[in-house]
Amino acid sequence: MASRSPRSEASVAADTAANPALTPDDATPHQTGHEDEYDVGEISDGEAHISVDSNDDDSAVGDLSLPRSTTSVRSSVYDYIEENGRRYHRYKEGSYVMPNDEREQERLDMQHHLWYMALYDQLFLSPIVENPQNVLDIGTGTGIWAIDFATRFPSAQVIGTDLSPIQPEYVPPNCQFEVEDSEDEWTYSQRFDLIHGRLMISCFKDPKAVLTQAFKHLAPGGYLEMQDADFPMKAVDTTLAGTALWDWNMYIVEGAAKAGRPWTNVKKYKPWMEEIGFVDVEEQLLTFPINTWPRDPHLKKVGLWFQHDLLEGLNSTRAILTRGLSWSNEQVEVFLVNVRKDINNRNVHAYVVMHVVYGRKPPLAS
Repeated sequence: MASRSPRSEASVAADTAANPALTPDDATPHQTGHEDEYDVGEISDGEAHISVDSNDDDSAVGDLSLPRSTTSVRSSVYDYIEENGRRYHRYKEGSYVMPNDEREQERLDMQHHLWYMALYDQLFLSPIVENPQNVLDIGTGTGIWAIDFATRFPSAQVIGTDLSPIQPEYVPPNCQFEVEDSEDEWTYSQRFDLIHGRLMISCFKDPKAVLTQAFKHLAPGGYLEMQDADFPMKAVDTTLAGTALWDWNMYIVEGAAKAGRPWTNVKKYKPWMEEIGFVDVEEQLLTFPINTWPRDPHLKKVGLWFQHDLLEGLNSTRAILTRGLSWSNEQVEVFLVNVRKDINNRNVHAYVVMHVVYGRKPPLAS
């Protein structure tokens, strides 16, 4: 079934200009030179020109609503560790820095609905076959993407893998979950029509090796699709510069790099896939505003949900600061107070660029 692409206001057509990647040493938020108004336009290599809603009371969000609880009955967690009031996976302990407790599961389910909204009610963009037979979701988390796919495509046998067994007990009969580390050698006997990974930015020491394994286990003509975030954040003006939110970006980039799982790899996905042997590799960029500052109704709605995601996600990233930068839990708490204020400040016109990269295994490839 071929998926239509997101509409132009949420997707990005890359132009010929290429800008150097930001680093903690020389990175500054993108400056447009406009101080008051911004024309709705395209993102070029991660740079956005989005109209700002200057209405201070944000009355335009009156018809929007925050996400409701999506917690479902889940299977018991077999083993775990606790650290600074959060629960983490025991299997391959330390290889994934985000928690797996109920609080995080709720955030992940909400985040899935955010992506579904941003993609205009689609789960993926790859033009896969009409009746897929085997589908793999790596880093499945709560399993909500895999369950939705299995429900929508009853022809498919869907496998979701994760380090944590936090998926629901009752799932569609064509969906199953396994505790696996995608960086280990894959031993599947079947070939997949689609392999999907979302927000794997913090997961892998060697992302290219994971993409290579995916290529080997795709059926000829099958697709790999990665949906991931480009860090650090950007802004349409100078309002991100000098904020605690910008400092958080820099600390996260530094801490993740020290942990050996940098958050800056997403721009490499497309060239890596082409080097591995994928063909027809496409990349689409989406804008996720940090709150409701855009004037565009769709981006404003995405921003409302992403604001909620970020505010909760800050707490989930504390392990990067405590493990990677050796901060105390108390230091993290004090620091995050001002970061939350910036996320709630509609005068900070910041956004995250999300990359959707997909490519096809050649029909004659083995």
